[in-house]
Amino acid sequence: MRKITIVGAGGYVFPIRLTVDILSFPELQDSVIYLYDIDGERLARTKRLIDGIVARNNLPTRVEAGLDRREALRGANYVIVAFQVGGVEAYKWDVEIPRQYGLDQCVGDTLGPGGVFRGLRSIAVFEEIARDMHDLCPDALMLQYANPMSINCWALNLMGIKVVGLCHSVQGTSKMLAHELGVPYEEVSFKCGGINHQAWFTEFKHKGVDVYPRLREVMFQKYPSPLEVDSVSRLPINRFEQRGLDHKAEDEVYYHERVRTEIMRTFGYFHTESSHHGSEYVPWFRKNADLINAYIPVRWDYYQISCSYQEESHQEYLRQLCEGPLHLSEEYGARIIHACETGEPVVIYGNVPNWGAPGTDPKHSRSHIISNLPHNCCVEVACLVDRNGVQPIAFGDLPPQCAAINRQSINVQELAVLAAVTRDRSLVYQAVAMDPLTGALLTLPQIRRMVDEMFEAEKQWLPQFR
Repeated sequence: MRKITIVGAGGYVFPIRLTVDILSFPELQDSVIYLYDIDGERLARTKRLIDGIVARNNLPTRVEAGLDRREALRGANYVIVAFQVGGVEAYKWDVEIPRQYGLDQCVGDTLGPGGVFRGLRSIAVFEEIARDMHDLCPDALMLQYANPMSINCWALNLMGIKVVGLCHSVQGTSKMLAHELGVPYEEVSFKCGGINHQAWFTEFKHKGVDVYPRLREVMFQKYPSPLEVDSVSRLPINRFEQRGLDHKAEDEVYYHERVRTEIMRTFGYFHTESSHHGSEYVPWFRKNADLINAYIPVRWDYYQISCSYQEESHQEYLRQLCEGPLHLSEEYGARIIHACETGEPVVIYGNVPNWGAPGTDPKHSRSHIISNLPHNCCVEVACLVDRNGVQPIAFGDLPPQCAAINRQSINVQELAVLAAVTRDRSLVYQAVAMDPLTGALLTLPQIRRMVDEMFEAEKQWLPQFR
């Protein structure tokens, strides 16, 4: 029996969502699913819910759980990572301290001060996991869901772990664009590449016909620049509830696209992360409250969502997930495992080293999957998956303006990874200072003070920097 280990299995919804995905494939139902977390109470809750799913569906799945990481990883074929080091307690400081300096992150888990510090916390744990994997399951494939995706995967690539980073922004955005065009999603094809949360749709076709000109026309008309028109429509504040998972293409809060459309108006192409989150990675949209409100009329705040999982709407979602029929979500993890196990090929979008396939040595590869991004970075591209594993598909050059925006983010990612692996605090100051939004708002002395405050607030999760 194949062993699938979930690290961070105490999460409120996501580990259960991933398990339902796995069990929706008949060929994977005879797996051993090993649940691991550092919180015994949360782990017991997840096991109880998954045991119920297995029993209700009369499945042969063996579900095990434990607090010993080495036992969890021993002999694993697949290691799914879905943790948040420090939980919402640490996350609070990632967003609240920068906000005191006028730097407002509505998510703060990918770039900027929040993303850098989440990366520092995560990489310290990944170093321990990597040592155990080299010892106990050296051939295992890691399916990595934890943010900051590019920073975490970049570090894991350097540790020699065979890892693919997984997100749902390509799937979600492509479905939203098909919805905006009024065409069936199954009739759409596209080419997409870049970095996580900032990959670019360089082609978008309907039945083989280029519909990018129509896409630009539709989006420019629906989302005029709020600074170039007398007035723009505002959404009712409570029209849609906030959701952290399963965004629908017609969701007019999550997919309210003034920011991404404005970027496309200047740079020509649409990228993969929502206007809320994507506005954090560039210097143009979050300079002050009036500008933020002009581009983002209803706030989508992931910290607030993370603190609200006990609310009734989330309880109902979880109940339906556990008691309903087994169905596959848009997440790629189970599809990858199924393709590796059965040989039935699938194409997914994964975060992989720009030098080649997951697990390969950068010293022995001169290739560039995206040829005008740095050789050592982590890129998000289409990958073929079958019995041979995850095989990235060469992309070639991005449009130069898109690569230029990506390289601004890559600068921050590289410095953050170096800071984490060397324990060099000066590199943390530099990583945060190179963040485009931080640099647009704060002076270097302000940045140093802010970083010092974050170190002090988060010192219990960053002992390596004491």
